[in-house]
Amino acid sequence: MLRKICVVTGTRAEYGLLSRLMSTIQNTQTLQLQVIACAAHLSAKHGMTVNQILADGFQVDARVEMLEEGDDSVAIIKSVAKGLVGFADALQHLKPDILVILGDRYEMLAAAQAALLMNIPIAHIHGGELTFGAVDESIRHAITKMASVHFTAAESYRQRVIQMGEQPDRVFNVGAPGLDLIHHLTLLSREQLAADLNMPLNSPLFLITYHPVTWGTVGGVEALKNLFSALADFPQATIVWTAPNADAQGEAMHQMIKQWMQTTNLNVQLFSSLGSLRYLSVMALADVVIGNSSSGIIEAPALGTATVNIGSRQDGRLRAPSIIDCAESCTAIQQAINAAISEQFRAIATKKVSVYGAGNSAQMMTQVLAQIVLQGLNTKEFYDLTVKPTVIS
Repeated sequence: MLRKICVVTGTRAEYGLLSRLMSTIQNTQTLQLQVIACAAHLSAKHGMTVNQILADGFQVDARVEMLEEGDDSVAIIKSVAKGLVGFADALQHLKPDILVILGDRYEMLAAAQAALLMNIPIAHIHGGELTFGAVDESIRHAITKMASVHFTAAESYRQRVIQMGEQPDRVFNVGAPGLDLIHHLTLLSREQLAADLNMPLNSPLFLITYHPVTWGTVGGVEALKNLFSALADFPQATIVWTAPNADAQGEAMHQMIKQWMQTTNLNVQLFSSLGSLRYLSVMALADVVIGNSSSGIIEAPALGTATVNIGSRQDGRLRAPSIIDCAESCTAIQQAINAAISEQFRAIATKKVSVYGAGNSAQMMTQVLAQIVLQGLNTKEFYDLTVKPTVIS
């Protein structure tokens, strides 16, 4: 019988990171790929990105509707509760041998709880990382303790997962899956992309993704206003802006961006979803990536693009030298952008220094998923760094 590997995806960005792994699983003779799409993938407001999954040739085996109306933490809590019920039904129907979860969002917390209580082993991607400025920090570590197999993006993250009591032989440093796409996609040229997006892509080109800040010292709405003010200092810029995540305050921020676009004289377009190919193509052509997305920390350096990382949302992650961290004030953002687009800093960014692996994580993860022994996989013994094993002579 084929080993059933079920991949859960809830957002456009997460799917982009998972797509190479999904394709590799699908093309492995001993494995059967199952896909559960949930949350924003099934929302017209967020671009109904489940259609992109289908267009890429994947079958969606289950859909978990879980987004509740609202733009605050209570709506998120209700979404998790609704998702828990939906994942229970989906997993009961699909009966996977292993459930694959990436990251630290609340959708994945619901999926992990369901799998844990149904005794389905969890393989977790991107554990061991730190993001002090987001509630994702706690969710990520919680999923680590629910999971039985761990795929980390760097050796220091692998060591942190082991520090949390996970068995070393179940923790694998595979690098960041986002780099796989960079190594395997043929990116669009400036001309192709301009035609596709129906906008001129003149330099300086800014790619902006700014998500809600759940644990920041400055509220996300206030910081977004400061970003608007800072951008006014760059009237010649072309701006490609991707919409915020489906988090608390996400919809309010989305509306703020659209209202600002109606009054600004800047050349800017907002996209609910660009898809992996267009997003990475814009990133490769951009003079700077601006915002607080993990893509500015992980993918942008590998493409040779400078990053201005605003605020604390990504605090704790490993940094390449092409990243400039700045506070959420208008002045700090302006100064950081000016530094990032300078010739001196461009020379640093174009060296393409990456601290997140070599872009072959999908093959490494698939090999583990195909070969790891399932029997007893959910039996977890705490690995205590302070206790030396007893030696019987």
